[in-house]
Amino acid sequence: MTTVAILPVTDLRGDVHYHAVAGARQSEGRTAGEALDALTTQLPEEDSGTLVVVQHGRPDRYFNSAQQQRMAELMERWRSARDSGTALPAADQTELSLLIEAELAATTQRAAALADASGR
Repeated sequence: MTTVAILPVTDLRGDVHYHAVAGARQSEGRTAGEALDALTTQLPEEDSGTLVVVQHGRPDRYFNSAQQQRMAELMERWRSARDSGTALPAADQTELSLLIEAELAATTQRAAALADASGR
């Protein structure tokens, strides 16, 4: 089963975009559905079973507001680089990748907490 996380990302202008991640595959869209559709086209057909988790962007104990703000800043830089046909500097790309991984880990922790709570 493929797990997809869809993260809302607020850019420096306050606009919200959505970033979908499944392993090394990533996509972006104006809506969560658009980001998911773009990501789905990248998945192999055998990955038809997919779990989607959408995080609504509120800071919590798993991914705090400072992390969210930094990810928004880096996503804005990433979009600017993409739109200008350049690459994000390596250090920024590494930091962005680490923040995305941290948010995915946070999503897993949230899901586990929900499962634990519903099992009581």
